[in-house]
Amino acid sequence: MTVTAKTEHELKMNLVTGADVLIQSILQEGTEVIFGYPGGAVLPIYDALYRQKVNHVLTRHEQGAIHAAEGYARVSGKPGVVIVTSGPGATNIVTGLMDAFIDSLPLVVFTGQVTRAVINSDAFQEADIIGITASATKHNFQVRHVRDLSRTVREAFYIATTGRPGPVLVDLPKDICAAQLVNEPHHSEINLPGYRVPTQVNEGDIHRLAEAIKNAKRPVLLAGAGVLHANASDQLRSFAQIHHIPVVCTLLGLGSFPASDPLFLGMGGMHGTYAANMALSECDLLINIGARFDDRLTGNLAKFAPEAKVAHVDIDPSEIGKNVQADYPVVGDAQSVLAQLEKVMDANPNTLEWLNTLNGYAEKHPLHYECSLENQSLLPQFVIERVCHFAGSDAIITTDVGQHQMWTAQYYHFERPNRWVSSGGLGTMGFGFPAAIGAQIAEQKKRVVAIVGDGGFQMTLQELAVVRELNLPIKIIILNNGALGMVRQWQEAFYGKRYSHSLPPVQPDFVRLAESYGISAHLVEKANELDTVLESAMENGEPMLIDCRVKQLENVLPMVPPGKGLKEMTGV
Repeated sequence: MTVTAKTEHELKMNLVTGADVLIQSILQEGTEVIFGYPGGAVLPIYDALYRQKVNHVLTRHEQGAIHAAEGYARVSGKPGVVIVTSGPGATNIVTGLMDAFIDSLPLVVFTGQVTRAVINSDAFQEADIIGITASATKHNFQVRHVRDLSRTVREAFYIATTGRPGPVLVDLPKDICAAQLVNEPHHSEINLPGYRVPTQVNEGDIHRLAEAIKNAKRPVLLAGAGVLHANASDQLRSFAQIHHIPVVCTLLGLGSFPASDPLFLGMGGMHGTYAANMALSECDLLINIGARFDDRLTGNLAKFAPEAKVAHVDIDPSEIGKNVQADYPVVGDAQSVLAQLEKVMDANPNTLEWLNTLNGYAEKHPLHYECSLENQSLLPQFVIERVCHFAGSDAIITTDVGQHQMWTAQYYHFERPNRWVSSGGLGTMGFGFPAAIGAQIAEQKKRVVAIVGDGGFQMTLQELAVVRELNLPIKIIILNNGALGMVRQWQEAFYGKRYSHSLPPVQPDFVRLAESYGISAHLVEKANELDTVLESAMENGEPMLIDCRVKQLENVLPMVPPGKGLKEMTGV
């Protein structure tokens, strides 16, 4: 063999594909699992996955893959990673991208694309996913040269996980992934000149807020998901307890402050507790930490916190002042801000009278429903309370969107952070079950319970195959009222009880459906049957589905009607 021939042979033996570089780069970011679904445009990537023996979860629909990645990210704090093919594979994950974008969940999603030579020619399974997802991602890339693969992956993970977390999409033409190049270490530098992450909190802002807290008579802390993203739950609890400030949580902030603490008033907003909404309405200083002031929290903005000065702490400066004008704006992550506030606080506000007033509201108007074992009826609120009793405070609870989500937020007592996984801003039906899969994979030793409605569950129930395949011990609780419950409730309240297409006449036998996947299941129709089934399910190390036939016309109360202020709650 000549020297030239030997060199050519060595080079050939040292060649790898772009897909190999892609997978190596993904793994270098600490990725432990990839959720995905193969197709023609990503065959080079899946071939690389085969060669490199990566932990890949094959979901049965791309929507299941991205919601599972969201559940994984929400519980672990690590970015969820997804791979799907071009065209319909890519468009099927747009809902999940938008869901993660609004709820600030770190995802890195890789979509296949047709080869560069036929882009913009309406090729088979081509979709302009860059254009489609521009408003649903924190950033998106299309890789145009194989040499850019490693750097693009690094930048995608960096953007997804820094500042306000969010989804990042990387579009990969098939010929980029199939291309060959010399296998050599890749240490690409991140080059993002237009991307800035806040690093220091303004000291003047901290001192002004500390002074406002000291002088307040009726302060309240509003805890949003930003507290959880910043791992600031301990700081929040300590700050509230030291300074005797009551706490209200947003829907996605639940778990950031223990439900059993006397300072906790519950969830605020449309279906919040009376005490929480009165605190938001009557406070003189509202300290928002990591919440967006969305409409389901504020109700009618003209009537929101009318007597309060507003402090808004957020890692994303674009959120401050967007919906509610901030008198004390502070840009920074919740953990840093709370730590710095504590350092400069030299006196506590006098909140004794305020706390007594709020406790009086809580005692006079608690959450309530009528249910007894004697009358045999099965009410959804009762189911949630019993699930809470048997699942325990360390369980991870996921939900879809609708009545069951609100009842869970009201009646499940979240004591610890990152135990509550739900779709907030987008309100995505079908989210809860695949999110439970991702959560269980992230926390293999913890109990995971998916509480879903019969409507939303039917959107992603094909993922039962994944649960059985991986033997994930997820407990699926269906609050089955034979209705699209929240739609039906609004039709009752605001559309003269004209139940247009909210009472579907046909649905599957969920017990037999689960059993067809090899998953044990139970039907519960009476209140006195529930405890025995739940106790058995929680002690069992296998997956299980429980179909709870609850009262069809039960409503989520209290409620702030559309256009009303928080003090105008009905059903208290």
